[in-house]
Amino acid sequence: MPNFSGIWTVTQQMQARGQEIWTGIVPAVGSALGGGFFAGQISTAGNGVADYNLVVGPVSSAQQSATSFKNSNTSTAGTSSIIDGPTNSSNMNNATHPAAYFCEGLTIGGFSDWYMPARNELEVCYYNLKPGTTFIPNAFGANANAVPARTSPYTSGNPAQTTAAAFVTSTGAEAFSTIEYWSSTENTGATAWRNSFYQGYQYAAAKTATYNVRAIRRVAV
Repeated sequence: MPNFSGIWTVTQQMQARGQEIWTGIVPAVGSALGGGFFAGQISTAGNGVADYNLVVGPVSSAQQSATSFKNSNTSTAGTSSIIDGPTNSSNMNNATHPAAYFCEGLTIGGFSDWYMPARNELEVCYYNLKPGTTFIPNAFGANANAVPARTSPYTSGNPAQTTAAAFVTSTGAEAFSTIEYWSSTENTGATAWRNSFYQGYQYAAAKTATYNVRAIRRVAV
């Protein structure tokens, strides 16, 4: 049962892709929700109005290390969205795309709608579940799809290390590694976006390079 800071109500459960709709107070970051842990909210329209809660899967079953985006540095149609992770990921649900294929094949907590997060979804996970305290000034941090939306780069102390104990580096069982994670967003035909969970940088890297991937799912608000 999710840990809310106030009263909450389950209004409906949807069978399509196993999604459930929750209404009420926003869950506490890092609290249990829908087979994983609440990582924040997104606005797919980029208007600041949340339409999905993001759920990050457990490390033990939803994370894979040293995996490639694709077996070749070539373009994949339908993978350019910075926010539509479900579509990006679905278009890579085959063995030539190891990272997305891993995510798409998961069933955790009775849910089978896990996917590889798009660039702006992954950034929300970093912002709210930052495992460490390192800050290096950089140009990243603006995210129109975050809730609330952010228009400025990161600053010292923002984002701060997460307050969710299970996600704190070295001591938390669910913490993101302080290394790079693949997003499902293609950059060019030969490259795709990754996000450093050490200092928040977002880089484009060759698709055949190997980094971590961690599956997420959406719960409609």
